Amino acid sequence: MIFKRVGDSRPYPDPGLTPREWAAIAPRAVRLDSLITTKDTLQLAALLDEDSTFYGDLFAHVVEWRGELYLEDGLHRALRAALRQRSVLHARVHVVSE
Repeated sequence: MIFKRVGDSRPYPDPGLTPREWAAIAPRAVRLDSLITTKDTLQLAALLDEDSTFYGDLFAHVVEWRGELYLEDGLHRALRAALRQRSVLHARVHVVSE
């Protein structure tokens, strides 16, 4: 199993961070098997595009809520890491409290 669970929506409140606020969070290593996805589909072009981060963040965005890690943005990065047989992904993790 690549991910802890595959979801199709956000169970947590919208973090409401701007790209600049996400960029201020230092990336850290996160195990793929600890992530719960918030999307159950992927645009194949995003996975195959070598320049997919040209206009975006180099790191995935993860929200920690109620002790769980949710992959907010960067499903293509996570799958690319899994295809390269990596067990971790570097991501910016934002903790959302209730």
